[in-house]
Amino acid sequence: MKKFLSEKNTNNRGEKTPPQKPKINFKLYKNNTINSLNDVEYFLNNFRHFLKYVKLYKLLK
Repeated sequence: MKKFLSEKNTNNRGEKTPPQKPKINFKLYKNNTINSLNDVEYFLNNFRHFLKYVKLYKLLK
């Protein structure tokens, strides 16, 4: 009986496998970067137009 229990304890049950690193998808990162840059450019262009209207408003006031 003891031999059976000791064999059972020598199994690799408690050992964990190292986590796998996810593969980097450069195409996805490239698309996300381009989209972010386009959003920033759109915001800045609209902000410049907004500043022009504020200056015009102050001038006409």
